[in-house]
Amino acid sequence: MRNDVYDYTATGQVAKNTVLQKTYRLLGLSFIPAVAGAYFSGQFGLNLFSLFGQGWMGLVAVLVFFYGMTFLIEKNRYSNVGATLLMIFTFGMGVLISPLLQYTLAIPNGTQIVGIAAAMTAGVFFTMSAMARRTNVNMNSLGRFLTVGAVVLMIAMIANFFLQIPALSLAVSAAFVLFSSLMIMWQVRTVIDGGEDSHISAALTIFISIYNIFSSLLRILLAFSGDD
Repeated sequence: MRNDVYDYTATGQVAKNTVLQKTYRLLGLSFIPAVAGAYFSGQFGLNLFSLFGQGWMGLVAVLVFFYGMTFLIEKNRYSNVGATLLMIFTFGMGVLISPLLQYTLAIPNGTQIVGIAAAMTAGVFFTMSAMARRTNVNMNSLGRFLTVGAVVLMIAMIANFFLQIPALSLAVSAAFVLFSSLMIMWQVRTVIDGGEDSHISAALTIFISIYNIFSSLLRILLAFSGDD
């Protein structure tokens, strides 16, 4: 018998609201290991790219971790194993973003830049979550658009990793902010409409979106501050 992390006896809108509430609670918890991972990495100088070199091996290691953990979480999306894997994943993502955070905090006004990026990210999240409850956008069409967008962004990200063109880097960061904002709205609306019954899967999608928005905004703010 599988270890189900939710056992809804209610149906209809009550059950959908329960999934959304559990999603938000799990999402909030997921940021605790993410912060711990960033702190741990900063204290001990752990950098996945440094371990595998700054070239393509580092990129491959990051992609293997990201997609490998995402696959395992989705495979266990109805069990406590999935929730545990989500915490491990967010810890790892905290480790990954730590070098960017440490670099930003080390420059003049770095703390302010991080604070602005965090405030803007929170603003985007709450705005898109609220819009999801009121939007009349066709979610199926938006889902197809986001699928294509994800492929295009992945290609652009890999190209930027090797080309290191500042203008392309800014364009990719801006595109990630837009894409991830729409992804939050799509995921919240999908839960509301009953198209997603796993709060683990929903929390994973929203966490990744918030992570991408925050890291992209950091890079954009750094570029405009003249320190990137």
